[in-house]
Amino acid sequence: MEIDAELYEPASPRYGEAALSDILPSVLAALKVPDGNDVLGLADAELADIRRVVVLLVDGLGYHLLREAAASSEYLAAAVDGELGTLRELTTNYPSTTPTSIASLNTGVAPGQHGLTGFTVNIPGTEDMLTHIAWGPDGPDPRSWQPVPTCYERAAAAGVATTIVHRPEFVDAGLTEAIFRGGAIAPADSLAETAQEVHKALSQGDRSLVYCYYGYVDKRGHGYGPGSAPWHAAVANVNRLLRLITNGLPADAALLVTADHGMIEVPREDHIDLADHPHLRDGVRLVVGEPRSRYVHTRPGAVADVAAAWRETLGDRVEVLTRDEAVATGRFGTVTPEHLPRIGDVVVTGNRRHVIIGGDSDIPPLNSFVGFHGGLTAAELAIPLWSYRVS
Repeated sequence: MEIDAELYEPASPRYGEAALSDILPSVLAALKVPDGNDVLGLADAELADIRRVVVLLVDGLGYHLLREAAASSEYLAAAVDGELGTLRELTTNYPSTTPTSIASLNTGVAPGQHGLTGFTVNIPGTEDMLTHIAWGPDGPDPRSWQPVPTCYERAAAAGVATTIVHRPEFVDAGLTEAIFRGGAIAPADSLAETAQEVHKALSQGDRSLVYCYYGYVDKRGHGYGPGSAPWHAAVANVNRLLRLITNGLPADAALLVTADHGMIEVPREDHIDLADHPHLRDGVRLVVGEPRSRYVHTRPGAVADVAAAWRETLGDRVEVLTRDEAVATGRFGTVTPEHLPRIGDVVVTGNRRHVIIGGDSDIPPLNSFVGFHGGLTAAELAIPLWSYRVS
């Protein structure tokens, strides 16, 4: 799938202005939760007089993919053309990856505060790694690792009925406890079950907040590329889910649709394989993160030498910053001291379409991926916020 060249240029998260982490605080304000912060101005616009809100996160459906997606979804086509609901462009966070992004959405704060700073991170003080989407009982305590009250805890404390419609296999995961605590969990497998649980949850109490998720646009994008036939088939399923949810949506309810990141297609010639550059392991303990955003953890005293070696070897294919330099850019938001060690001593981000393969946390399918995300390009950072309510 071809995209405009300018979408490969770097962008910046717009925390506190128009970011993924601003959505639920704005929803809480519209639902009259006392500590809600309506940064997006939803209470006087899309959510005026609304008492029930469902938030659907479509994994990987970045803002700049909507025009392509419109070919397989009449709902998204109408949204893009301005004929149905209201569409805004927001940004996700850095790194632009699912666990970091859904933590930002559901806590209402940037990665530096909630602490889920990457897809896979080094657990400070150890040689162990935590892959957030595979967070089992042997991992860190979720409430300590992610200490910020979730938006569902805040909503429930204010009397709002809160529900998370989730796939059954994730109900007991550490990630669920870390970012969804405070909400009732409603397991659902199929599109029909998801919509059924959403409608049931919306009927609870005099105010309600519901979250649900669809993951196959991202999965098919990784495997076949955005714009591919399997990707379009996943988008068609999004359209079915939108139809199921909007049919029967109460008059005092609104649907918000967003994404956790966009995606770019990466040709094999833009793969940087660490196996081809063994000297880049000198002075290095671990290379974690993901191919578009790598965290390099160094041995004592080796930060400067490691950063210099990576810069000299990889040139303008990547951006190489020390941890302090990366934090100073504001890409993580404000970083609390206890979360600093979860960011690499050296932070390496792929420029344009480059990816770095061969990290210590990598799984074999990464070599065969077509679509990637995690970096700072406009194509990866820009996400939609589409609002729909019954006319």
